[in-house]
Amino acid sequence: MATSYVQSVRRKKKAKHIAANIVLFILIISSVFPIIWMVLSSLMTQGELATGTLGKPVNWHNYIEMWQNINFFAYLKNSLIICGVTTLVTLGLAIFAGYAVAKYKFPGSGIFGGTVLATQMIPGMMFLLPLYIMFIKIQENFGIRIVNTYPGVIITYSAFFIPFSIWILRGFFATIPKELEEAARIDGCSKFGALIRIILPISTTGIIATGIYIFLMAWDELLFAWVLTTDISTQTIPVGIRLYVGNYQNRYDLMMAASVVTTIPVLIMFFALQKKFISGMTAGAVKG
Repeated sequence: MATSYVQSVRRKKKAKHIAANIVLFILIISSVFPIIWMVLSSLMTQGELATGTLGKPVNWHNYIEMWQNINFFAYLKNSLIICGVTTLVTLGLAIFAGYAVAKYKFPGSGIFGGTVLATQMIPGMMFLLPLYIMFIKIQENFGIRIVNTYPGVIITYSAFFIPFSIWILRGFFATIPKELEEAARIDGCSKFGALIRIILPISTTGIIATGIYIFLMAWDELLFAWVLTTDISTQTIPVGIRLYVGNYQNRYDLMMAASVVTTIPVLIMFFALQKKFISGMTAGAVKG
């Protein structure tokens, strides 16, 4: 009787294990299949893509034609400048704000975390029209050109990414024992000196994780880049890829090739830093 019960329990556990593996396998396939299709589509001609058949030999011409149809290097340069500066600006502000919220008490510090998360619940599209009108009014009244400039896009991206970055770093800084800062103060460091010499070096993992988050979010953003940039001097890669639809006779084959090229740098950066990214995000979630 007891043996039969144990076998029944084992069968149920095995069935649950198999079911969980099947669900996990389906989720993995669902996530990976679009990437596989993107790569395969980039190797097809326009006709093959329309019929869904991969020709032989593999067609690499799309990667050559991609650079010839539009100045893809200009979009790549714009994305690197905008995303790089946005990451530095956002990190710089979020580090000091996150540390202050985690370690010091001031009016409103208790509800700051909830307020930051509340701002992330508002759809970004709701800010688009007011933000654009505000930029136009600033240009008309003060002569400061913001639309179609690097600073305009960088300011916009930084404003959106700073709140959540503060929240991430706040949780990470909260895990650092206050005794470390107190020991640094006893040794003669100021509060700022303790932050720079002690806290930041041991917070590298969390800072890198937050920087990766900021860079990836800025790299993929299309809506605001589409509205706030009007020519190739400031348009980013997502805008450049979007131009293959309509402006270039709906060349989805070239768009897939451009998407592959755009994805490679991000994948390299992510896989090179994935351990720090995962450990940093996990550490930041311990306290909040």
